[in-house]
This record gives sequence, structure tokens and C-alpha cells, in this order.
Amino acid sequence: MYLPQLLARAEKGEKLSVLTCYDASFARLLVANGVDVLLVGDSLGMTVQGHASTLPVTLEHMIYHTDAVARGAAEKAFVIADLPFGSYQASPQQAFAAAARLMAAGANMVKLEGGAVMVDSVHFLSQRGIPVCAHLGLLPQSVNVTGYRAQARDAIAATQLLQDASDLQSAGAQMLVLESIPTVLAEEVTQHLSIPTIGIGAGPHCNGQVLVLQDLLGLTPKPPRFARDFLAGALNIDAAIRDYVAAVKAGEFPGPEHGF
Repeated sequence: MYLPQLLARAEKGEKLSVLTCYDASFARLLVANGVDVLLVGDSLGMTVQGHASTLPVTLEHMIYHTDAVARGAAEKAFVIADLPFGSYQASPQQAFAAAARLMAAGANMVKLEGGAVMVDSVHFLSQRGIPVCAHLGLLPQSVNVTGYRAQARDAIAATQLLQDASDLQSAGAQMLVLESIPTVLAEEVTQHLSIPTIGIGAGPHCNGQVLVLQDLLGLTPKPPRFARDFLAGALNIDAAIRDYVAAVKAGEFPGPEHGF
């Protein structure tokens, strides 16, 4: 799937279903059950490698997993790959070098974290044929600064996030992940932008939703507040994934209990 097809779905009002994915087997399974976007997240540092954060994940790790997921998806779903910590923050040129390798491995888009400081890099990438998904709110790569807690909960921080979102869109970002921010703020950002927003712990008003696959399958020992175990009560993994996709498309997930 290519970006224009995905954006056309969002423009028609269809909610986009997104799940993290790290290997070819699950890529095939997610595609078969209707998931729109496979996110090769640096969350693999925690879910696959067993680290306490995403920080130890390297670019080589991300290339390996992106290649596996892209082959499993076989161009039937849109693949986004995270730029890992330390691979893009130094300069737009560094970001391009890392992003080019992920695109060569099969990604359709790269994702990076950060607001105003990333505007130049987003512009640099987008002008050179690399679609960019920005990421605001809780930034897992900045966990040593913020911790794992909801962000932008006061007026000043909310205003800054809204400005960052607008600036990133103007720089060329074509999608935006909003993580762990107040529901009312996520709704305001979504209404303000013309690009799709993808929420995770950001309420039901975004243009799509993303979950970590292991959270959806109930494999996380202490799941975050915004997660839901879709495997509980389902017949099998296929059914759990279909239930997630259906709940996102119908606007039934997330519910009020998953937001801030």
C-alpha cells in the first residue's frame, strides 16, 4: 500500500487501524485480519529484546525487523519504521542517512519523535522523497527526562504541543502520532490539522489508533492505562486482531477509561 491510498481512507473519514509488528509471521497475520498500518516500533527493545526502554535499540536492529515485516506484509499494508534513539537527532543529514536505510529495507514511511527541534529534519526528509510521521506527547526516547507519564496537561504545554503539531505539518510531516495527552487536546489537534492523527492514550477523536501488539494480546505484565487485552474472550489471535480493527473502525476503542 502506498501513502496516497492510506491518506484517501482518512480523508473519507475511515478510522485507521495501526499495530506494532516486528516479524514476517505477524505481518502476514495482521494483513490477513485487516490492519491498515504496521508500525515497526522501537518498542521492540522492550517487547522483543527485554530492555527497560527503547533506548538500546540500534539502527541495525530496526533495519533487520523492518525488512522482515515488509516481506511479510508483501505490500498489502502500509509499513512505518521508527528511527531509533541517536540515529537522527544530530542533524537533518544524519536523519536522512538513517531514514534512507529504513526505506531501502521496505518501510513506506519513517517516524521520529520531537517537536520544534525536529522541524528542519522533517522538512529535509520530506523534500527528498521520504514520508515522515511525527510523534508528540509522551516521547519514549525521552523517558529519562519525562518518565512514562501523560504529557501536555497544563495550558502552556498544550499550547506548545498544538504549535509543534502545526509546524511539523508545515514542514512536510504527513502523519502524526499523539501519545498520552488529554483527550480534549488530541481532539483540538486533530481538528486543527489536515494530516491524519494516530492516537495512543489520546482519546477517541484521532483519525486512527495504534497499540503495541503485545498489549493487545495481553502479554504485557503491567499494561499501560490506554491498552486493552483483545485476546481475553476471543477465540484466537486472529479474532483478537479482527476485534481490535472493528472496534477502531467503529469508534468503540478507545473508551473513556483509556484516556486522560
